[in-house]
Amino acid sequence: MRTQTIVGVTVLGAAAMLAGCQTDRTDRNAGAASYRTATAMMRTASNADAGRATATEVEGGLRFTLDARSLPPGTHGAHVHMVGRCDAPDFTTAGGHWNPTAHQHGTMNPQGPHAGDMPNLIVGTDGRGTIGVTIPGATMAGLLDADGAAMVVHANADDLKTDPSGNSGARIACGVFQPA
Repeated sequence: MRTQTIVGVTVLGAAAMLAGCQTDRTDRNAGAASYRTATAMMRTASNADAGRATATEVEGGLRFTLDARSLPPGTHGAHVHMVGRCDAPDFTTAGGHWNPTAHQHGTMNPQGPHAGDMPNLIVGTDGRGTIGVTIPGATMAGLLDADGAAMVVHANADDLKTDPSGNSGARIACGVFQPA
């Protein structure tokens, strides 16, 4: 077989790379394992934009990032929750923390953490804050299961040890993960 090099990439290799990028996105749950990224547009109880969360497949797990905006300054618990619903005003429809391994809450808890436990989000006086964490062993198929998942920001800091939610208080922002 004859190949031609174009800027250091063989035509055959480029075709193989492009073919690997195509996915069928007709059914979110049936093809969840084929998605590499999911995003959640964050909203407050009054439906104001509160930023965006992203889950991306990386070697050995999922990388979660949260870019928050228009939130109260201070330290806030942030967690992945196990149900993809964000009904205002209290966002309790998002269920508890994503916990497929049945651990207790918190990175400082000897029986923890939940898969959905994240570091605290520190929001500045400009209403913005960013966190990122990789959760080893987490999968896109587990995140985008039949009932989906949501990112939730809480009113208070997470103490990183008290089950079930680190005493992080009310839910002030929520977003449902959708395949991207």
